[in-house]
Amino acid sequence: MKEAVFVFSEDQLGYSFSDTHPFNQKRIVLTLDLLKEMHAIEDSDIVAPRMATDEELLLVHEPKFIDMVKKAGRGEVGSEIGAVYGIGTEDTPIFPNMHEASAMLVGGTLTAADEVMQGRSRYALNLGGGLHHGFQGKASGFCVYNDSSVAIRYLQKKYGARVLYVDTDAHHGDGVQWTFFDDPDVCTLSIHETGRYLFPGTGHVTERGNGKGYGTSFNFPIDAFTEDESFLQVYETAFREIAEWFKPDVILTQNGADAHYFDPLTHLYSTMEIYKQIPRIAREIAEDYCGGRWIAVGGGGYDIWRVVPRAWSHIWYAMKQLPAPAGPLPEEWLARWQEEAPVPFIPTWEDPEPLYTAIPRKPEIEEKNAQVMARSLQYIRNEQQPR
Repeated sequence: MKEAVFVFSEDQLGYSFSDTHPFNQKRIVLTLDLLKEMHAIEDSDIVAPRMATDEELLLVHEPKFIDMVKKAGRGEVGSEIGAVYGIGTEDTPIFPNMHEASAMLVGGTLTAADEVMQGRSRYALNLGGGLHHGFQGKASGFCVYNDSSVAIRYLQKKYGARVLYVDTDAHHGDGVQWTFFDDPDVCTLSIHETGRYLFPGTGHVTERGNGKGYGTSFNFPIDAFTEDESFLQVYETAFREIAEWFKPDVILTQNGADAHYFDPLTHLYSTMEIYKQIPRIAREIAEDYCGGRWIAVGGGGYDIWRVVPRAWSHIWYAMKQLPAPAGPLPEEWLARWQEEAPVPFIPTWEDPEPLYTAIPRKPEIEEKNAQVMARSLQYIRNEQQPR
């Protein structure tokens, strides 16, 4: 059994809205190139994704929606009709071969799932995945098909697995939550910037699940300007308590890298420290509660130069159980990409200190986040049993 596999092929780069769109798959290329320059990954670690079949997409998505995505990618649907299905909008424009490109990202997460569940690899990483805003019949927020939702249904159908989904993207993982809102065998945990300020505006503490699934949805809407210590306290405490309560067979983590201070679309004040810690905690909890079965996907992250490659590299280092990288980034990598980058690189694995001017409300924000955590965890702390 391998320690970890990295799911990637250039076919994943076809998911491209435009050269100026914030969602840019060059992030994956930059990350993989950085790992190669660090001699942290070998060609034998890389597994090519496959394209998800229509049958697999239908585990979650409605037939009419899939058909509309196919037609849009062939130029047969205009923005006016497409907008009914969430495509052809400013956030999620139509692009050629939209169905094939989107199905390839889903297939990458299914590939990662099979690698872990069939015992070929202890952990698996698909940075092309993490499109957590996709709904059953509608695209949303840069996401066409929802690879995590399809993969969770696939894990249930093929392996009979109870799945714990953990989302640390700054945006609420709404598409995954609503897909499994009434399913007692899927537990969703999302730590995100409060919807008072940020798309999609959902992810309240009171969103707890429905029917037999009541109690299996956990939301931690943290305040704007939240810093590392508070973010990590909520993440580790919630993740461990929920894993111990839910007893999953496998953990799927979504690793958006947009909670960083530099991210242009969010208002959180995290540094590279959280991205060093998040995957190491995930690996430890997977080992403690589900035999090490851990699948990780990408997600948001819109400073693709200064933040995402460093943040996502930490996931791979954690999976390979290598010491966290520190000190200068490889000169060759910096030189190769700096001319193309619109901003100067951070030349080290760590962020400069101080990264920003100290905020005046830190104690108040930390207290509010602690209250949110206590309120969301109250259900299991009252010794309720999973259904």
